[in-house]
Amino acid sequence: QVQLVESGGGLVQAGGSLRLSCAASGGGIFSINTMSWYRQAPGKQRELVALITRGGNTNYADSVKGRFTISRDNAKNTVYLQMDSLKPEDTAVYYCSTDLRPSYTGRVYWGQGTQVTVSS
Repeated sequence: QVQLVESGGGLVQAGGSLRLSCAASGGGIFSINTMSWYRQAPGKQRELVALITRGGNTNYADSVKGRFTISRDNAKNTVYLQMDSLKPEDTAVYYCSTDLRPSYTGRVYWGQGTQVTVSS
């Protein structure tokens, strides 16, 4: 019902910036609720980076507070992650995730991920 496609990853030097995008499509897009960014580094568990509710409320992992900003454009069914002051420890595959409103299906969807590599 929903497909998510991430883009915007790449290789940057420490201190640089990237903006990730995640576009949603499919029949359930009008029922999208919270949208989130997760990341997974090699040998590590997937962790929540940031989330944003449909109404615009946000939460961030402590490790990215003050450096990353999550936003969304509901009209375009797209969520963004602006990443500034990047550090080598930010290197990971970044995944977009969303859940549909419980009144619709309540299902959770994941994108395929986009690689972010930060060099020293």
